Amino acid sequence: MNLHTLKPAQGSTHNSKRLGRGQGSGKGGTSTKGHKGDKSRSGHKDKIGFEGGQMPLQRRVPKFGFKNINRKEYAGVNLDTLQALIDSNKVSGEITKEVLAQNGVVSKKDLVKILGRGELTSAITITVDKYTKTAKEAIEKAGGQANTL
Repeated sequence: MNLHTLKPAQGSTHNSKRLGRGQGSGKGGTSTKGHKGDKSRSGHKDKIGFEGGQMPLQRRVPKFGFKNINRKEYAGVNLDTLQALIDSNKVSGEITKEVLAQNGVVSKKDLVKILGRGELTSAITITVDKYTKTAKEAIEKAGGQANTL
């Protein structure tokens, strides 16, 4: 091996010309960056969404709506879903949020609201966060209890 036969490892070099290494290189002086301005300086980076000074899309699109930070989201469970759980012998006696979570109807941290779709034929005690008017009437009509947490 001689010094004049040394070459960089295959794939380690990408540029055919080294920038900014004098006029003789053909890419000296401004190093292909032009004259002056932000883009000629080191460390230049466009801001996300920058469109060359044109009004960016996120500022052109109209804003609308309102997001209430105090809103409570409830996971809705219909009466027919509860009846299906009872018919399949997965629950009996009392239904709570924990029982619904164990059966995969809601997730563990959800607030639960019972909705009035379907029929409930079994007398059962249900303890959750909220009920619709029709759901509460249907539960009590079937001989059950609707308890609120």
